[in-house]
Amino acid sequence: MNKIIYSFVLFFSLIQLSCKKDNRDSVAENQDLIKDAKTNTIIRPIPNEVLEKLDDSLKLYYAKLNNYEIWYNDENRTDLINEIKFCHKDGLNADDYEFDKIKELESKRDKMDDNEIIDYDILLTKNYRKIATHLYKGKLKPTQLYKDWDLIKKELPLSDSLANAIKNTRVSSSLKNLKPKDFMYKRIKRSLVLLEEFPDYHFNKIEVKDKIQLNDTTPIIVSIKKRLKYWKDYTKTDSIITPIYDSTTFVAVKRFQKRHGLKPDGVIGKGTVKALNFSKNERREQIIANLERWKWFPHDFGNEYILINLPDYSLNFVKDNDTIENHTVVVGKSTRRTPVLTSKISNLVFNPTWTVPPTIIKEDLTPSATKNRNYFDRNKISIFDKAGNIVSPEFWDPENSKSYRYVQSPSYNNSLGLVKFNFNNRHMVYLHDTNHRDYFSREYKALSSGCVRVENPLKLSETILKLNDEKWKKSEMDTIINRKNTKTIPIKNSINVFLLYWTNWSDGNQLVFREDIYDLDKKLYESLGN
Repeated sequence: MNKIIYSFVLFFSLIQLSCKKDNRDSVAENQDLIKDAKTNTIIRPIPNEVLEKLDDSLKLYYAKLNNYEIWYNDENRTDLINEIKFCHKDGLNADDYEFDKIKELESKRDKMDDNEIIDYDILLTKNYRKIATHLYKGKLKPTQLYKDWDLIKKELPLSDSLANAIKNTRVSSSLKNLKPKDFMYKRIKRSLVLLEEFPDYHFNKIEVKDKIQLNDTTPIIVSIKKRLKYWKDYTKTDSIITPIYDSTTFVAVKRFQKRHGLKPDGVIGKGTVKALNFSKNERREQIIANLERWKWFPHDFGNEYILINLPDYSLNFVKDNDTIENHTVVVGKSTRRTPVLTSKISNLVFNPTWTVPPTIIKEDLTPSATKNRNYFDRNKISIFDKAGNIVSPEFWDPENSKSYRYVQSPSYNNSLGLVKFNFNNRHMVYLHDTNHRDYFSREYKALSSGCVRVENPLKLSETILKLNDEKWKKSEMDTIINRKNTKTIPIKNSINVFLLYWTNWSDGNQLVFREDIYDLDKKLYESLGN
């Protein structure tokens, strides 16, 4: 009597079968075949000589299931095949997972011998591993693409995930659980669905020399109206499209500008024309790049966190999944990019001094002070030599400008303003107030030297301090600022800070895009090889 084998939390009855041979031993020879008592499906052992040829990762997958075939169940195979078939919804490409080959082999599976079934099983396992990895942490490694990106490395025991999925016939669910769960990822996915509703259409480039204002008449307005109509911003049904920039078109332009993060003033200038000239295919590539990027980001942001989207020039403070306040920010220029990173707020510094960083010494301070030594007094900057002695501007040596330390005194017009927010990172960047408060009203806000300047920073300070153990009051904060002495307040409660980068999402049934300020989208899409 064959003994009963318990495996995969299912009951299997032992059977003895003879199998065909190819150049290797039959999978059944000297090994036990088992049968799934629930589905009456034969489950074949993986021969040792086959296991030995697998890489360590695949060996672990099979070891988790006692070195038997994994994909014996029709439902599990169907789930995997369907996930691969529709992976484009997550910005992936079915060709990367040998979809056509798998589809062909699946149609022939009933006629396969045991060894062919084992080979097919390994093919499925390899591609489960591949698509699971890509869904969880993306196809590419950000550290290999960007030297200034510091994201926490994501690891997941995928072999455990597959083992649990096979046992519970939940392959589809296991893959869905690997995807980013943040609402923004879902909004980016939604934008891909919305985009596909637009017809394929070849766009001719719109060229505008001068800004176009309301009531202007110019032939290019006809093309602009057609483009706005294509993107559903212009909803009027016209039998004849005139070259007049009328009030209906004015409203449509403002709607378009708002969706693209442009100043919604209705004036058609360079920024608006640039956004109008994006084709459907270019927007698709941009969305796919953003889906990849979000797979790199953390799956769990925590209960309290500051989330900054660099291209959107926005800061959101989130507590218990609710945005409790938001701020406009200024970020680094394209030549001095703000890095993408994750960290934790460590302390706030009121009335901070500002030590001029090396890049600004080289590119700003030295050239300006060489022309006029009054630069130091005008900007309240003190010069210190290596011994810590104050150096008079008249004895400052521009040829050795790097050998000095430059410190700006606290004031309302200090480069850091009235407060800065420190968090640990290797780039020496932080959040801070600014002496250029007019920058927040500009359309293009990639204007800093790398740090993030925050509008209304004292409101953000108040919120952070209220969450701190000491429960600071606004009056206490005001007293510190009015005394004009530098004071550092440690933040004991953990508040995560995320400086991230994404240029697309959806808002209801509307597509939303932002200018790719660091020109990352196109290069990322090309690197994906889709």
